[in-house]
Amino acid sequence: MSYVLENEFVYLECVEKGGEIQSFFDKEKGKELMYQGNQAWTGKNPSLFPIIGNTASKDYQIHGKTYAMKNHGLIRYATLKGEQKENSIVFTFEDNEDTLKQYPFHFHYEIEYTIENKVCHINYRIKNTSNEDMPFTFGLHPAFIVPQSIDEKFEDYSIDFECEEKAKQLLFDPEFKKKITYQDVSLSSWKLSREDVDHYKTIIYKNLKSDHVTLSYKNQPRIRMSIKGFPYLALWTIEKPSDFICIEPWFGHADFETGISDFYAREGTMILKPNEEFKTGYTIEAL
Repeated sequence: MSYVLENEFVYLECVEKGGEIQSFFDKEKGKELMYQGNQAWTGKNPSLFPIIGNTASKDYQIHGKTYAMKNHGLIRYATLKGEQKENSIVFTFEDNEDTLKQYPFHFHYEIEYTIENKVCHINYRIKNTSNEDMPFTFGLHPAFIVPQSIDEKFEDYSIDFECEEKAKQLLFDPEFKKKITYQDVSLSSWKLSREDVDHYKTIIYKNLKSDHVTLSYKNQPRIRMSIKGFPYLALWTIEKPSDFICIEPWFGHADFETGISDFYAREGTMILKPNEEFKTGYTIEAL
């Protein structure tokens, strides 16, 4: 089932699978902004909870007991309960027998969508409904169509940062033969390059100052996305040619080293106490 919000500027359609955006359409320009999962990568814009990526061993331990989840956790594979309201769309999900086998905590998960002019606001609320501390991390994985027109090239797009950045880039070995390192980078823009993504596997920046980034075509702004409050930003596309770029704000990251079996010890792990809530969100603006 689809849920829709619309005004004179944009059309937003969301679905119960993962509580994801199916369409964010710029009515003024007649352009779909969101990748449709119809090429080499079948994802669209999953939210990542309670794990980003996976552990090196594909399993993990909680209080000495071993569990395992699929890549990026639980929500991207779940069917959420949708509610169409007058000015918002709300999706909710509660733990169940299946999730408890993978992640032994009770929780409430919620996504709320609203639109204002040409801006889509996406807000998240996670509540620990267990009677013990709940470890988790959280991230976003929206994919945008690039190029937007057949006469444009992927390489003529850039991701422009709000600020001149002096940040850290996380370097990792996908085969776990080397320890992760951080290299200093200075940049105000990254020109889209499949070669860069292939080389680094995923471009991951830490300690950015910018509150938002802008996806531009030859210096023409097309999409602005907020990243405020997220410690990491990942940029990714699949190795096989496909017309999309993922701009991913994260609170943590996958394991890039072996030997980390305790879920509580993973970098970026946050703790929610019983009945405590975690709130975050971001925006996507059609320009």
